[in-house]
Amino acid sequence: MKRIFPIITILIFLSLLGIIFFQVLWIRQALEAREQQFEESIKLVTATAGNDLIEEKGNLSPFSKKGTDALFPLNIFPPTITHKFTRDEIRLKIKNAFEKQMHKNIPFEFAITTTYMMGDELQSENFFKAYRDSINNKAFVYALESPSGSISEGVSPEELLVIIVPNVKSIIWKQMSWMVIAAILFTTIIFCAFFLTVRALLKQKKLSEIKSDFINNMTHEFKTPLATISLAVDALKNEKVMNDRSKMDYFSGIIKDENKRMNKQVETILQAALLDKQQIQLNLKPTHAHELINSAISNIKLPVEEKHGKMEILFEAKDDMILADEVHFTNLVNNLLDNAAKYSKENLLIKISTYNVPDQLKIKIEDNGIGMSKETLHRIFEKFYRAHTGNIHNVKGFGLGLSYVKTIVKAHHGKIKAESTLGKGTCFIIDIPLAKTKKNNSIRQFK
Repeated sequence: MKRIFPIITILIFLSLLGIIFFQVLWIRQALEAREQQFEESIKLVTATAGNDLIEEKGNLSPFSKKGTDALFPLNIFPPTITHKFTRDEIRLKIKNAFEKQMHKNIPFEFAITTTYMMGDELQSENFFKAYRDSINNKAFVYALESPSGSISEGVSPEELLVIIVPNVKSIIWKQMSWMVIAAILFTTIIFCAFFLTVRALLKQKKLSEIKSDFINNMTHEFKTPLATISLAVDALKNEKVMNDRSKMDYFSGIIKDENKRMNKQVETILQAALLDKQQIQLNLKPTHAHELINSAISNIKLPVEEKHGKMEILFEAKDDMILADEVHFTNLVNNLLDNAAKYSKENLLIKISTYNVPDQLKIKIEDNGIGMSKETLHRIFEKFYRAHTGNIHNVKGFGLGLSYVKTIVKAHHGKIKAESTLGKGTCFIIDIPLAKTKKNNSIRQFK
C-alpha cells in the first residue's frame, strides 16, 4: 500500500495535467477556427450589403437623393452612395445582410468613405483609422463601383463601404461560452473525482493502520489475562495447593478477576459496535451531576492511591440538575478520570471542578500527566486511535474510551473539548445543558 499509493496519485495527477493541456489546446484551436469563420462571414455580409447598395443605386434617378429632390441637377460629378441614401437606410441594409448571412444580431459601425489611390497608400477618414487601430476591432472594406458616366474617372472618387465590428474576440467568446463552461465544468468534476479518490485512499490507508493497531492492542490485552489464568489453573493442579484451602481461594480469585477483566474488554468492543449501529438507548431523567461525578470518583480512588496521587474536587456549580442517563454519564466521567490516572507521571494530581454558565453546567477534569502533542490532540476522539508509542504497551486499551466519551456527551446534547501541552498535562471541558432548559423527560435512542 505504501508503494502503490504514491504511484496511483502521480499517475492520476499526470493524467489530469494531460487532460487540461489538451482541453486548453482544443479550445484555443476552436477559437482560432471560429474567428476565421466569423471573419469570412463578415466579409460576405460586407459584400452583400455593398452589392445591394450598388444595385439599388442604379435603379434610382441619377440626380436625386432617395426621397428628396436634387439641389444641383446640373452637377457634372456623378452622384455617390452618400447622395443617394441616408445613414439609416445604409444601416438597415447592412443589418439585413447580417441577419440574412449570419442569422444573428451583430453590433457594428459603418462608413462610406471616398479615397484616391496614390501608389500603395490608402488615404481614408479618421473614423476608419480610429477603429482600425484597436486590436479588438475588425475592419472589413468593400469597394463600390465607380459611378458610371463619370466625365473624368481619373479624378472622380472611388467609394468604399467600411464595416467595423467592435470587440470581435468578445463576440466569439460569447458564442463559444457554452463550450468553455462545459470544459471547465467537466474538468472540475474530474478534479473532484481525483480529490475524492485520493481522500478515499488516504482513509483506507488510515483504517488499515488503525486496524493493525487495534489487533495489536487487542492481542496484548487478552494475552496477559489468558496467561495469568493458565498459570492459576496449573497451580490449582498442584497437590500442595489442592490441600491448602487458602491457596485454592487465592488462585480461584485470580481466575475470577482475570475473567471479569476479559469480559469488560469484550463489553467495551461490543459497546463500540452498538455505537456504530446507533442502537444505544439513553434513559434521560433529571439527575444531580455532582452525585454521578462522585460515583465515578469513588471508582477511580484506588488506582490513584496506588500511584500515590491526589485528587482535588471543587464543585462550584450551584445548579447541577441535568437530564442524563446515569449509567452512561457515570461511564464517560469514569473514562476521563481513568485516562488521567493511566497517562500520569510522578506526583499525580487530578482536579475535578464544576461551575455554571447561562443554561449550562461546565465540568472540568485536569491532570498533570504526560500531555499530548498537537497531532494527538486533534485525533484523540477518533475511534481506535491511540498515540504512537512504538511497540511499547505500557498503557492498556483499544482506543475506544474517548470516542465513547464524545459520543455520549453529544447524545446528551453537550460539547466536549480538550486542551493539552506535551509534558505538562491535559484538561477536558464538558458543557451539558441544565435540566430546566428541557421541557420533557424521555427515553431517547442515540442517533
